[in-house]
Amino acid sequence: MLRQSPEPVIPTTGFSRLSGIAALGFAFLIVMGNVIVVPAGLPRTGADIDAVDAFFSTEGDLVRVASVLTPAAWVLATLFGAGAVRALWRSERACGEAWSLLGFAGLILQNAAFAGVIAIRLALASTAADGTDGSAGLWALHDALFTLNGTFLALALVGLSVGGRHAGIIRPWHHVLGLASAALLFTSATLTPLVIDRTGPLGLLGLAGWLLWVVWVAAYGIVLMRLDADARSREAARQVPGDAR
Repeated sequence: MLRQSPEPVIPTTGFSRLSGIAALGFAFLIVMGNVIVVPAGLPRTGADIDAVDAFFSTEGDLVRVASVLTPAAWVLATLFGAGAVRALWRSERACGEAWSLLGFAGLILQNAAFAGVIAIRLALASTAADGTDGSAGLWALHDALFTLNGTFLALALVGLSVGGRHAGIIRPWHHVLGLASAALLFTSATLTPLVIDRTGPLGLLGLAGWLLWVVWVAAYGIVLMRLDADARSREAARQVPGDAR
């Protein structure tokens, strides 16, 4: 009888745990980025260009400080997405589905879109003192890109919510939360021409969707961390002497 090879040792920090921590870190950084600039008076979508020019002329340094957080946030978002795909892929292959890939694509696209948003904010911080002629065009582009980004967030939410529910790793409330956030963000993106035309209640659709998105990401991070802990517990149980038959 051939002797079986010993079971592989599970690392102290598995990839699921790492990607779960990344999700929590991503949620924390995007909240902190807004905590820095929003109380200082960051203009809302559709704001008057004079208010935009005044903010970026006086708070340019604050905008630069907030932008320091964003590269790390994009790295963490990508790591979270990769961990989610890893957790869902075996189940999806068995069922012939690819919801996790849809979600991962949404995360990558939102990274790219928001890189454009941050780049425009940095450009405004550098050029606002030159007058409103250049600022008007930049801010209009910022508002359009910022609002349309809801499309990519919706893709991430739908893909990973449906995939997670089908795989049985997220609970019904988490699934519903993701779909509700996706609906709000996609509706806001669809109404972009109206949202960016002027400040008003339509902008609250995107805000509500974004707040739900942050909660959803953090909850998903906890799910991935628990998956790693459960896997290590099962592996430890299998290695207890006397259990082998």
